[in-house]
Amino acid sequence: MLKRKSLLKSVVLSTALLISGTGLTVTDVKAQQQNLQKTNAAAELKVGDVKVVPLQVTGSAKDRLNLIIFGDGYTAEEMDRFQQDVERNLNVQWSVEPFRSYRYYFNIYMIQTPSKDSGISCDPDDGNIRRDTVFNLQYAAKCPADKLARGVTYGTGGDKARTDILTNYVAPKLGISANAQNIQTLNIANTFTYGGIGGVHATTTGGSPQGPLVSLHELGHSLGNLQDEYAYYDRGVPGGPHPEKEPSSNHHTRLTSKEMTEKQTKWWRWLGEESESGGIIRAADPDGHESGVYYSSNVWRPSEHSMMRHTGFYFDQVGREQMTQRITGMRNANAMPLASTPVGEVGAKDVVWVETMHPRFHALDVTWEINGKEVTDTHNSRHLKLAELNVKDGDKIKVTVKDKTEFVRDPNYLNGPRMTQTREWTVGQPLPKTDVNVKFTNTSVTDHPLANNEIAFVETTNPNDRVLNVTWELNGKKIEGTNNSQLLNLEKFDLPKGASQLKATLTDPANPNGPSDTVQWTVDNGMPSAPRTLSQPLVKLDGKIEHNVYFNEFDMLLNPKDDQKGFVVGEFRLDHDGWYNYFGFPEQPDGTPFKFTHSGTDIKALTYGNLGTGGLSKATFEQSYKTGDPGGPFVPGFGTHTVEHRAIDATGNIGNVELFKATVLPGEMPDCTTTVTGSQNGGLVVSKGVTCLKDAVVRGGVTVKKGASLVISNSTINGGLKADKANVIQVFGTTVNGKSQIAGTSSNVTLAGNQFNGGLTLADNNQVSANKQFGEYGPIVSGNTFTGKVECEGNSSKVNDFGAANKIEGSLTGQCKGL
Repeated sequence: MLKRKSLLKSVVLSTALLISGTGLTVTDVKAQQQNLQKTNAAAELKVGDVKVVPLQVTGSAKDRLNLIIFGDGYTAEEMDRFQQDVERNLNVQWSVEPFRSYRYYFNIYMIQTPSKDSGISCDPDDGNIRRDTVFNLQYAAKCPADKLARGVTYGTGGDKARTDILTNYVAPKLGISANAQNIQTLNIANTFTYGGIGGVHATTTGGSPQGPLVSLHELGHSLGNLQDEYAYYDRGVPGGPHPEKEPSSNHHTRLTSKEMTEKQTKWWRWLGEESESGGIIRAADPDGHESGVYYSSNVWRPSEHSMMRHTGFYFDQVGREQMTQRITGMRNANAMPLASTPVGEVGAKDVVWVETMHPRFHALDVTWEINGKEVTDTHNSRHLKLAELNVKDGDKIKVTVKDKTEFVRDPNYLNGPRMTQTREWTVGQPLPKTDVNVKFTNTSVTDHPLANNEIAFVETTNPNDRVLNVTWELNGKKIEGTNNSQLLNLEKFDLPKGASQLKATLTDPANPNGPSDTVQWTVDNGMPSAPRTLSQPLVKLDGKIEHNVYFNEFDMLLNPKDDQKGFVVGEFRLDHDGWYNYFGFPEQPDGTPFKFTHSGTDIKALTYGNLGTGGLSKATFEQSYKTGDPGGPFVPGFGTHTVEHRAIDATGNIGNVELFKATVLPGEMPDCTTTVTGSQNGGLVVSKGVTCLKDAVVRGGVTVKKGASLVISNSTINGGLKADKANVIQVFGTTVNGKSQIAGTSSNVTLAGNQFNGGLTLADNNQVSANKQFGEYGPIVSGNTFTGKVECEGNSSKVNDFGAANKIEGSLTGQCKGL
């Protein structure tokens, strides 16, 4: 079997503090976690065993989306690998919106059930044979599978095995039906090969660098009801034109922006905005984003990229809006969960309460009304003390809870039951007297740090006649002016770097010295980072921003890290065109850098690392598009690019952005036949072959004769450079002290990152294009400094700096104008 290294660093997952309404306290949960750890340490699973492991439990299963994660093809000895693959999947998921903000809307359970064989069936990159596994996951019904097979499906008996486990093990633990609509399963296959499917019972692959991204894409289908934005159905084969009708998908269209706005339909509220996944959000316009829903033309999607087109990018705003309302409305339930004082009659001196859901980075808005008039100065409280409001029998009490997230603009969602809930009471018969049990019933998770800008929350027991007091302390100092709130917005505090300690204390105002409860958190204000290692350049240009020059391609290795435990997600962005998950490189082992090339690298009919038009990821056939084709013509990405990179830690903190520039030039460095280093007294004459000067000092001029080639790197020439009818002249990071002339070169002139003192003449040089698809260009002159006159005439085409500006301390003439 194909052996794969673990792609994981140490990861910590949360087992969240439970659950309002279950009777479990913070202390109970910690005890359960300790017992679970002991159980895991002692138990050795065998084939046929099934173990349900709660990873994150934030509420009652009926009021949460419940993600059940299976593993197939992991033997008993590989259960640690399975858990690592689960943890990596989840941490990537929590780094992407809307999952990052709505993380606590999910319960997560991992199902450990060993397979007899390691790996899955008909794996095109791993033997392509049938294996004996619990769920019989496979790339094809019969082996061998096609080499481009990517759909990981359940084979014979696999569906039954899954249903049996859900029915006999999961449903009893959750207390809901095995086929409840708010159960989503994900089965992770033990393979390095890319693949997966969507639906309520999605699949992905545990070892693939892109495995967690496939999971996100498939959740876009099964949770968000989003469609594929591919330009093909069969990979490698263009899908052809879309029929002459408007697609039913809410993120595909044949309407122009004008038509969409006039009809106020689909994504008209987002038109013209910069997309979260790259490009500008458009409709079926000349500058729109053509292709999608398996057709290569005659249909348009909102953005150039999105999670539903190319795994690695974010959901764009249109997809994110759809995902958000589906999450807040708990998928098909069409209702945002809200606990409250039982609806009916309440007494004039009672306290009415609600317990809302808890997004991480914004609070739900709670508004109270009496007889239709809003009660002011409630400070977004979850309680209303009727005794302070002089209510009388027959008065109507109403509360409205609304999620005003910026992710959603459609009022049908915002004002509908998915994102707005109301409860009403009539003042009359008092509520029964309740015993006071001073306990926190639910809080923000404590088993990993809180992010520096999230909203910490607590929920408490709710006596009918008073509100229990909540006080907050940060690093041992009481926080004043919190209005006894159960929410604390950490973004409002000037937190010191590193870790802070947050504490909440609960007391009874009627018995302040009596029983109390406390909960403590670590708040992480140490920002993660993603240090880079770049491939060796031809030359580094001067400037505050690192700026390297390469021929054709370069590599970037990121090392995401943080001062807290947990898998750290790396991201990068090319030319400000949408953040992209850093997963290494497809089909390569852990630690392999990401490769950028002028036209990308083709892997199984998909292209990655493309610097040319259309962005990082493409269908390979799109690279051959010409004028008239969607997004065409394709132009290779020679020139200067900006790459930004950052990290997101396990708590959700987004680190600071670092960046560098890379100028990618067409061509290549010829093989040296003679290499010259060190000090050279007198002039140097190159009359044949390819002479390479490396780290050299030449005390005198350098002359290149007809047909010969010269490559100079990181050297000094104390005299002019004169070349007449040479074949190749390439100079990098070199100082030339003397007037220089390069004339009649037959193949290539490339000058990058040099200091020319004394002027330069480029005349009658023939520049042979290194890339026919890119087309013609003249001598390459990038990122140099010139003192003296620079003259260019008679060259095969205008001199080109490829976006790396030159510093000119003199005059420019002829074809050099514009440098």
